[in-house]
Amino acid sequence: MTHEFKDIVNQAKIADEKGIQSVLASVVALDGSSYRKPGVRMLILEDGKMIGAVSGGCVEKEILLQSESVFKTGESKIMTYDGQYRLGCEGILYILIEIFKPNNAFKEAFSNALEARSSFEIWSYFDKKEGFASGIGSWVKIKDAFFSLQNHTQNIKANRAPLLFKQNMPPCFKLVIIGAEHDAVQLCKYAALTGWEVAIISGPSESKSIANFPGATSFQAVSAEHMETASIDGQTAVVLMTHNFANDLRYLVQLKDTNPVYIGLLGPSKRRDDLLSQFIEYCPDVSHSFLDIIHGPAGINIGSETPQEIAVSIVSEILSVGRKQDPISLSKKTGKIHS
Repeated sequence: MTHEFKDIVNQAKIADEKGIQSVLASVVALDGSSYRKPGVRMLILEDGKMIGAVSGGCVEKEILLQSESVFKTGESKIMTYDGQYRLGCEGILYILIEIFKPNNAFKEAFSNALEARSSFEIWSYFDKKEGFASGIGSWVKIKDAFFSLQNHTQNIKANRAPLLFKQNMPPCFKLVIIGAEHDAVQLCKYAALTGWEVAIISGPSESKSIANFPGATSFQAVSAEHMETASIDGQTAVVLMTHNFANDLRYLVQLKDTNPVYIGLLGPSKRRDDLLSQFIEYCPDVSHSFLDIIHGPAGINIGSETPQEIAVSIVSEILSVGRKQDPISLSKKTGKIHS
């Protein structure tokens, strides 16, 4: 959800520069089940434009109507939405609607946190009573500092509503694609569509640039030995797809001291076995935990054939590994879809 909040902050900044006010709507509680869970947010601009969504579409129209009074008064309010008859989800959403006008100190701290890949928290105070109320609103905690999203000047502890929804926001999920062929372009597109930051690593002799990879956030043309690995963390996945055995091996050796959540190897099982065999010869002291995150052939078995279908398969496997899920058809799953 961090990438969604990042987009909200960026869009609100653009609107503010044009003199357009913004309102933030946050799902802070849920009784029953719903399309999405507490912690989802959307931005409503004074001109009626909406960024993001908190459901499949029906709730957003009601939020747009409810936001009009927040724009007029500047006061925060709680609205409820019973989806039993309109969404079929049998759940009641509690939605906090507030003016969104964070100050420059927040913007700087938030930008620094994203760049440093640091976690932060969003604290939303609310009550399960519809209408306007004092003491409701959201704050962002970055390190030890709190920033009001309404640009309140009072202390966070002053006159707070009785209920608190606290959400930890990890760094944006990142995919590092090592390779610059056509299939890497397709994987980049699908990963960016998912909301991930995408870094492209190509060999130094490749005549490519970031312009060749729609959705990419960074591009490096470097040899394996010069690849930057310090930013590869537990919110990062890596896919090796240079289509060159020796190059894949060199990049894998360079990755041996990193801790991504996933490393994918393109190609058949025999290629994987040969690659890992030579890798272990070069790095005999490599940890078992590092070997456990290597997946090859990359992707889940959905019958993929085209580069686009293979990209869907790889993105799906990364999601399942990162969220500790065994992919099955939802029609065969017992119990709730979400835990």
